[in-house]
Amino acid sequence: MIVSINADPNRSEFYSLLNSTIDELNVHAQKKSQKVSTLLGRNLEPYVKDVMTDLAVGTSFENSIELIGGQKFPDIVAKNYYGIEVKTTTQNHWKTTGNSVLESTRVDNVERIFMLFAKLASPIEFRCRPYQEVLSEVVVTHSPRYLIDMNLEEGKTIFDKIQIPYDTLRKKENPIKPIVDYYKTKLKPGEELWWMDTENNSKPSNIVIRIWNNLSFQEKQALKNRAMVYFPELFGNSNDKFSRLAIWFVTREAVVCPNVRDLFTAGGKNDYIIGKKNHQKVPRIFLNLFDNISNIVETIIQTSAFELSEYWGIKTIEKNKLSDWIDLVTEHAKKIQDAKHLNIKQILTDLAIK
Repeated sequence: MIVSINADPNRSEFYSLLNSTIDELNVHAQKKSQKVSTLLGRNLEPYVKDVMTDLAVGTSFENSIELIGGQKFPDIVAKNYYGIEVKTTTQNHWKTTGNSVLESTRVDNVERIFMLFAKLASPIEFRCRPYQEVLSEVVVTHSPRYLIDMNLEEGKTIFDKIQIPYDTLRKKENPIKPIVDYYKTKLKPGEELWWMDTENNSKPSNIVIRIWNNLSFQEKQALKNRAMVYFPELFGNSNDKFSRLAIWFVTREAVVCPNVRDLFTAGGKNDYIIGKKNHQKVPRIFLNLFDNISNIVETIIQTSAFELSEYWGIKTIEKNKLSDWIDLVTEHAKKIQDAKHLNIKQILTDLAIK
């Protein structure tokens, strides 16, 4: 039974119409199962609309049931106020991917939406629940979308998890941000969201996935320079120090690099001269750092303190971000045995400020 606390127009009569529609559709599922089983996707929408239209005769919803064409949300509208979104599955479960979090195609004036779900696997069955009560998580196809679960327990919706009601979230200017913030709290060390809201993301991800070897020399070097800024753990000795970088390449730059480690460590050690001082046996990863310091400093200057704080996991501010980066690199470098003879902080300070 569908219930609500909202004082919506003709509320009880509409819920009665919905319940009658589900009952009638389930009768059809038993008596006309072969026909109903073929009503996949958009083929089911006009069928549901016709059943509702017949059942609405003699009610205040007579002649008000409208099938919405195109990619609009929801699929069916009653009295320009209530909406019915129709979903189907051929699997024997009650889950599927739902609509966009942004709801940019939502029909004007529709305030209350219900999910009408058809499980077309045997035994065929129809269910209907308020839309916001069946949205369990957010998943990503080409954009963030809700995950529908018609068996979802009360208090387990995505809105319960982020502690923002559905009607409040959908009316926000940027409804994705609270969801991003929630999922960020669930990340384990080394993990990163592969989709970000536009407010926090400095650039959109490339639509084309590219192989590292197909990039130009300039593109490769620019990416390595940014990597040395964003991921100071590269200069330490952790077994997973390249993990975040590998994820970043794919999720933020759309680049697949099979040998991330070799980008920074291949080539062995060499001497490095700064002024009149010769630093001997410098590991390759630091040689790469020193050789590109001017571009790295420029990257730090051009990247907001907010974004750097996200990458570094510490709070930095504009006037301190260069010194904070030097400190982070220095701390990680202390763990590398082959770099203990080098004063990394002093070298970076001399190179960055010269």
